[in-house]
Amino acid sequence: MKFRIKLMSAKDAEEFVRIASSYDYDIDLKSGIAYLDAKSLLGVISCGVKREMEVICQDADKTFFNRVKKFAIA
Repeated sequence: MKFRIKLMSAKDAEEFVRIASSYDYDIDLKSGIAYLDAKSLLGVISCGVKREMEVICQDADKTFFNRVKKFAIA
């Protein structure tokens, strides 16, 4: 599953990381040419606040997307 998100604040980043961390499978973010662990708050804040990023997760189900869809962009 791949989709694009935009986190507008550190609070959004914290919420996204908290949700991502509740899943056992790997979830990555791509920002430009950099890939980072979506479960790392420091990585997400340093790379992605107010920037578009692509979420990449191989084993994701729709519950993950439904929980983070408020950050999704078209």
